[in-house]
Amino acid sequence: MTPTHMQKAKAVLHSSSLPFTSGAHSSVILRQAATFPSSSRSVSYKNSNSLTRQSRSSPSNIGQPWSSSSTITKRTFMTSSSSSYKKVLTLDSINQNVRNVEYAVRGEISNRANAYSNQLAEKKGKLPFDSVVSANIGNPQQQPHLAQKPLTFWRQVAALTEYPDLIESQEANKLFPQDAKDRAKHILEDVGSVGAYSHSKGAQSIRKHVAQFIEERDGYPSDPEMIYLTAGASAGVQLLLSVLISSSKVGIMIPIPQYPLYSAALSYYDAQPVKYFLNSDDDWSVDVKQMAKEVDDARAKGTDVRALVVINPGNPTGSCLSEENVRQIIQLAHEKSLIVMADEVYQTNIFKPKDLPFVSFKKVLRDFSKSTKKEEQSIADEVELVSFHSISKGVSGECGRRGGYFELTNISTDVEAQIYKMASVNLCPSIQGQIGVDLLVRPPKKGEESFELYQKEVDSIHQTLLERSRKMADKFNQLEGIQCGEAQGALYLFPSIKLPQKAMEKAKEEKRKPDEYYCLRLLDATGICVVPGGGFGKVAKEDGTIFLRTTILAKETDAFVDRFGKFHQEFLEEFGKP
Repeated sequence: MTPTHMQKAKAVLHSSSLPFTSGAHSSVILRQAATFPSSSRSVSYKNSNSLTRQSRSSPSNIGQPWSSSSTITKRTFMTSSSSSYKKVLTLDSINQNVRNVEYAVRGEISNRANAYSNQLAEKKGKLPFDSVVSANIGNPQQQPHLAQKPLTFWRQVAALTEYPDLIESQEANKLFPQDAKDRAKHILEDVGSVGAYSHSKGAQSIRKHVAQFIEERDGYPSDPEMIYLTAGASAGVQLLLSVLISSSKVGIMIPIPQYPLYSAALSYYDAQPVKYFLNSDDDWSVDVKQMAKEVDDARAKGTDVRALVVINPGNPTGSCLSEENVRQIIQLAHEKSLIVMADEVYQTNIFKPKDLPFVSFKKVLRDFSKSTKKEEQSIADEVELVSFHSISKGVSGECGRRGGYFELTNISTDVEAQIYKMASVNLCPSIQGQIGVDLLVRPPKKGEESFELYQKEVDSIHQTLLERSRKMADKFNQLEGIQCGEAQGALYLFPSIKLPQKAMEKAKEEKRKPDEYYCLRLLDATGICVVPGGGFGKVAKEDGTIFLRTTILAKETDAFVDRFGKFHQEFLEEFGKP
């Protein structure tokens, strides 16, 4: 393949929004894309409304606002070839569940924000802002406008494991503290090399350290053999759902609003979402009695409701469950025979530790063994629980390393063997991701050389996130028609916005959902990229109330709130008061 062919193949793949993958798969895609005959190099794209979109390289297309008709939903390759060959992969021939998957965090609005970022970088055309702020996803270290500094100890250990010769070199004594070198040595004694496969569950020593972390946190034993290291918590969620869902009649309870990983995965596995709604007027609280009714109603309609997803602290709401809330949910799971899937990736991001400390589902579950009510004691050993954690959130923010774990509690031995088999299919998670998990659960301890700097960095990140959260919530509440609760945890705010009637009508005219319309207008005017509430299942109300999710990660928080406030004021001037 010539370099020119490869470049053209990449261009075709990029404009077609096809994903690049790591390893051999990406080269296969490129080779297939580059084998188009020369007569087919001029490619035209058509959407479902038969409206032709210009090539991305067309100068006249750069910097122009995107309308709903710009969204490519169908592509037809127009070639002059007379070959009788027919494409095997078409929208009608692929797995139709894939077409049903929606993931709002990285959708049309995010794609437009990326296009604006590229335009600014290439200095082509004029935009009404000088930077794009990606407040759509919890990606703390994203440069340059979030840019959380990596924890020094993490990067020191990672560097030493990548290049072990440094550990014994004289130069390393000037750059690396002894405890970082000792940690790297210990890790390498188990994994051997970061370039080698590990056990499919993850390196044994790291799983032991995770078990110790859980025991210290909860006060109950943890079995390293029931711990699986994963490529982020998302990979663990999808693995468990793939085992749990056996037919299209299976139902999984998910909160609304919810992180769209769950609705997307259920669409892909052709399962039924059984929604339970969080109360926006009461700090996004849960109503366990209503949850029980949702289970009964779904089962009465033939849905095999098997599991209950709980996100604590909440994404996108930033809410935290009390210990009593957790206890009630576990009792519900016992009463209705439900597996609890506890998404606890934000357990370190707690803003009110005295009033609403993080309490794990594992701890509360095991606490039932001490209940004064004999009939409740069995709950501790009966309710099936899968708990998830990640290095992407908390104070580490190591999203790109893809590290996480899940722990199985009260899962039968036969089923655990099947989960292990499925984990083995993927060989093992990234070794650097596993090393991140080791650093997550075993940070420097008091008295060790790196402890003082580590604690200083961690405290600074906690304080910065708390200050940003409060400043942004205060600003939102000062704007007409906007209400925003104070975040209790996680990395997000989820304000409600009352839109004027004329804005609702304009959105309908442009065939947009009201929250999408507002968020697109916000992006076009300010460069701020947020996610419409509908992407989390919280659709616009008939009275014009919409929701959106923003992260609290913007480095230039003052500039963020000023941009947002100016836009909202001008929006109301255009469409009238709500």
